[in-house]
Amino acid sequence: MTTAFLLLSLLIFFAINTPIAIAIGASSILALVVQGDFPLMMIAQRMFSGTDSFHLMAVPLFMFAGVLMEAGGISKRLIDLANSLAGWLPGGLAAVTIVSAMFFAGISGSAAADAAAVGAVLIPAMKRSGYTSDFSAAVLAAGGSIGVIIPPSIPMIIFGFLTGASIGRLFAAGILPGLLIGLSLVCISTLISLKHGYSAVTPFSFAELRTTFKRAILALGAPIIILGGILSGIFTATESAAVAVFYALILGLCIYRTIRLRSLFMLFREGAVISAVVMFIIAMASIFSWIAAIENIPAQLAGGLLAITDNTTLLILLINLVLLIAGTFIETTASLILLVPMITAMLPALHIDLIQLGVIVVTNLAIGMLTPPMGICLIVSCSLSGDRLGAVSRRVLPFLMILLVDLLIISFYSPLTMWLAGMVAH
Repeated sequence: MTTAFLLLSLLIFFAINTPIAIAIGASSILALVVQGDFPLMMIAQRMFSGTDSFHLMAVPLFMFAGVLMEAGGISKRLIDLANSLAGWLPGGLAAVTIVSAMFFAGISGSAAADAAAVGAVLIPAMKRSGYTSDFSAAVLAAGGSIGVIIPPSIPMIIFGFLTGASIGRLFAAGILPGLLIGLSLVCISTLISLKHGYSAVTPFSFAELRTTFKRAILALGAPIIILGGILSGIFTATESAAVAVFYALILGLCIYRTIRLRSLFMLFREGAVISAVVMFIIAMASIFSWIAAIENIPAQLAGGLLAITDNTTLLILLINLVLLIAGTFIETTASLILLVPMITAMLPALHIDLIQLGVIVVTNLAIGMLTPPMGICLIVSCSLSGDRLGAVSRRVLPFLMILLVDLLIISFYSPLTMWLAGMVAH
């Protein structure tokens, strides 16, 4: 009875557009009241214990590092570098948008933040160059989805927290899939640009590439330090987040001098608000996952899928389907906390490494960021371009198709994820 009430009330709250965190928390509280075996004091205890983790410290730190790097004036430098790398392609600005998103993905770990930072500069530039507004928004939304795959990645941190998987190995495992997705998106945007006659931005020039690289080298230092430190074992993923904040402060205050001491409070507040949203969802979802564990819901759901088939290939395809549907309707952090226990319960039957499973899960949810109604990258892109969600959703379909092909490659070709992950100590 408690299980049915928990799931039904959650669906009702979702159906009436209740905010994600409130919907999860309210359904959990109602389920506890119906069950009657636990005092309501357990709600506060579970909220605290659900967020009391050394690993989760990386979430606000990486988000704050992203805020500092953006305020530190790195956008123009990274976009100029992306322009010298990809601006010569047909539809150069579309390719520049995706390459810029790949650069930003190595800084903040948040897809929405990456899309907002890149789109604020490049969507107006694309419109001035004759690109249709809805296509510009679709390119930005597709590029923004890379933000949670190329490390650092907030969803990978949460997956590691939930499963005990090495966050450092998850970060390493996401590098090649992120590059694959980025290159495939550049290819599809180039093909679409050829069809519509969008021209290159600038001819390729080694001199220009050298100049823009020199200007951007310090901005590129953040992902290099983060990944280099983790891969070499100098510091953990959580410690790397603190290093990223320190590096961003030095860059903004002392090197570029684009951050003033008097503006630090405002930047701290912005980082705190962004982080609080994610942490509140985690706190609420921890109550839900605790009740689900008591009621043995993950094992029951896993058993339901295993009853359909025990074929490894079909199981992986079914899991991908479940995650794609969930990513369409449920926010990424909530999807992770609600679904990962069920998926990891099936790990022995999947015959894949937990690290590869983590990348598969995050890639699915990244695709969900591109699909309405909960596609955060799509929503950010529409708000920046001024287009209706339906119009941009139609233009994003070619990008979705290539992302699904990439997902199949990631799901069934393990060296893509495990090669670099194997170089990182557990």
